[in-house]
Amino acid sequence: MRSQVELLVLYQDILLMLDEAKHEDKCMGIEVEGVEKLKKALEEVAKDIQQRYIRMFERLKTRYSHPLVPVQEDTCLGCFSKLPTSYHERGRNDEGIFTCENCGRLLYWIE
Repeated sequence: MRSQVELLVLYQDILLMLDEAKHEDKCMGIEVEGVEKLKKALEEVAKDIQQRYIRMFERLKTRYSHPLVPVQEDTCLGCFSKLPTSYHERGRNDEGIFTCENCGRLLYWIE
């Protein structure tokens, strides 16, 4: 069973692939194969994500192209602000979904 953070990362990645496919079709006139498979995969992933996180993600997507960003060395890689030390261990252990206190984006930790 994947954690909510992993599912959100996957959800964002699929959305980015769909956006790229739409851009290729619109700008270059190239129809990308597999768009329907991506849409179906997005639906499957969304089923396993709690609705409150989907709503947060979609609300942040209106403001940011990447509403979910990684944290590296206790720094939000969306706005590059340093996070409180209390986030460090809890975030690394996937104890929940955290948001950046500065920009409000959803966060996930990378090694």
